[in-house]
Amino acid sequence: MSGSVLSRWESHLATERRLSPHTVRAYVRAAERLLEATGLQDWTAIAALDAPALRAQLARRRADGLSNRSAARELSSLRAFLAFARAETGASDAQAPRLRGPRIKRTLPRPVTPDEAVHMAQTIGERRREEWTGLRDRAVLLLLYGAGMRLGEALSLTGADAEMGETLRVTGKGGKTRVVPILPAIRTAVREYVSACPHDLTPEQPLFRGSRGGPLSAGLVQRAVAEARAEIGLPANATPHALRHSFASHLLGAGADLRSLQELLGHASLGSTQIYTEVDAARLLETYRSAHPRERND
Repeated sequence: MSGSVLSRWESHLATERRLSPHTVRAYVRAAERLLEATGLQDWTAIAALDAPALRAQLARRRADGLSNRSAARELSSLRAFLAFARAETGASDAQAPRLRGPRIKRTLPRPVTPDEAVHMAQTIGERRREEWTGLRDRAVLLLLYGAGMRLGEALSLTGADAEMGETLRVTGKGGKTRVVPILPAIRTAVREYVSACPHDLTPEQPLFRGSRGGPLSAGLVQRAVAEARAEIGLPANATPHALRHSFASHLLGAGADLRSLQELLGHASLGSTQIYTEVDAARLLETYRSAHPRERND
């Protein structure tokens, strides 16, 4: 029975909530661990689980060495699972049990500079043996930095998006769509890749392809970025997602308002966007300190 429970949960996450494949896998795996630990196999029994049961599951996971941040994610996925179980059984209270999660230190995204972002894109392009794959990787990275797209969003573009205009409609998390501006440099990079790509980029097929013609994988882009940043001496936090953070931080530093930035990033709430005010403040403080060192008394 547990197999059908997990299948239904996975279908709900992927089809109805339209979460990313990575998030779906994490949520399903957390539910699977809970069922293995409790021996439960049907929705009614799962829906009856309470806060002490969740606390016990987290304690088991913490005994395995789970960090505070991972434990918080585990709790979030389990609460979503129990809320869904209660909805499936028609329970009068569809809310998941309340349980305070572990405290986690809030970390700020660390943006790369514009020069570093462009240098990284150029380095990745030059590292490829085939010209078209180099042009492909450069175009992908410029979409992340120049348009603030998530890596998954860039890789979900199709051949129908090849002829980009000044704006592009992007489908993000939860199936939410937004319109992002496409700079001339990005349009040129995509056009150069399309012209060099040896594969048939039909409207319904992925725009960015792997060497054999299949969809370009996120892992390949992440590995290419890791190799490039090592070559040019960038820190480990210079990841593909850091380019999106850089897009946001640099726009905010240039005077963009939070509401506009929220729309460009596709954040569901303004709270997710407000973190960039702290990023910009941290950057300004660092600049101030470097320009005005404290006077030392000799």
